[in-house]
Amino acid sequence: MEKVVYVLWRPEGESVEVWTDRLTGDVAQALLDLGVHGLQVNVADDAVAAAMVRLVEIDPQMEAVVSVWVDTVMDRARQPVEAALAPAASKVAGYLVTESTPLRNTARVASPGERTDGFANIAFLRRPERLTQAAWLDAWQNGHSQLAIDVQSTFGYTQNVVVRALTDDAPPFDGIVEELFPPEALTDLHAFFDAVGDDEKLTRNMTAMGESTARFGASESIDVVPTSRYVFTSPIG
Repeated sequence: MEKVVYVLWRPEGESVEVWTDRLTGDVAQALLDLGVHGLQVNVADDAVAAAMVRLVEIDPQMEAVVSVWVDTVMDRARQPVEAALAPAASKVAGYLVTESTPLRNTARVASPGERTDGFANIAFLRRPERLTQAAWLDAWQNGHSQLAIDVQSTFGYTQNVVVRALTDDAPPFDGIVEELFPPEALTDLHAFFDAVGDDEKLTRNMTAMGESTARFGASESIDVVPTSRYVFTSPIG
């Protein structure tokens, strides 16, 4: 089984509300009908419009991520999936990834197809040229991961290492990260950095996070998109 992450751009002139309904409605059903083993939709909808953490490198920025688990990413097998996505987006970029889950969401599990409580920040990482692939992965996965969990209020953390792009003209990403936060962290830095009522802890946690992201280039050339998360089916049950 292989995981594919599709990054989508909203069609010009289509409202966020209508687009969200399409992705979580007809598009999701079409993908389920194809028999994908897992399906998750993340979309930057109205529920996350007030998010204080949003970083833009690509303009216009992507506004949705659709993750599917399939038997194979061979072209003939992907074609029906991409045919279901294409009419719902102005652009679709697909990536074969390997998934790692340092922190699985067990605290706020939603019913299939329902919105997960809180929000999900999706970060699109680019490896800096100064680091080899091995050094970059080591700094990210063995150095940064636990620190990020410790200094933020995350209740779920998934890392996707990009193996290769599967579609033409896909932006060059090396990693795609999903971090789940409680709803109050959307607009409150103290809540975001697990430091409610404690200014000194907020400063410590923000400093530690900044130093850690700088070590593997996640503080430069990065897109961060706040999204709502909808899990329709999981490959692991």
